[in-house]
Amino acid sequence: MFQEINKTNHPPEFSTFIWDGECKFCKWWKDRWEHRIKGQVQFRTYQDAHLEFPDIPKKEFQKASRLIDTNGNVYSGPDSAYKVQYYLGSPKWHLWYKRQQWFKRISNTAYNHIAKNRSFYYKLTILLFGSDPTKPKIYWFYYVMLLILILISI
Repeated sequence: MFQEINKTNHPPEFSTFIWDGECKFCKWWKDRWEHRIKGQVQFRTYQDAHLEFPDIPKKEFQKASRLIDTNGNVYSGPDSAYKVQYYLGSPKWHLWYKRQQWFKRISNTAYNHIAKNRSFYYKLTILLFGSDPTKPKIYWFYYVMLLILILISI
């Protein structure tokens, strides 16, 4: 389980999303967001950036992604992804995470499960959306339609 860290005494010049550079699942989603966010947030690996934040233990960067704002606020785990969505114009996820304990618990549980099974979720992402995060396909829609056709024909 990752530790929630709320503040750093070493704020970056630009809001920065810090992720695991060795994780294919993380890279797919980072590439997707980076393509859409158009420079509002920097994306850096923890392997490259962790020394710039000496008050955040390296092991915590290894456990979860972090988004660090220019005011020093730190968003951890699922909330780091929700904060990226906030920058993309969809603030509801971050606001629910902050205001609804049930949503926070579900998000943290799901995030930890995904973090422990990154390889599986990377393969699932490729299966559902394709290998190009800048041009995702809706393959999942075709799978659902095929399933419906099978059920109807039975």
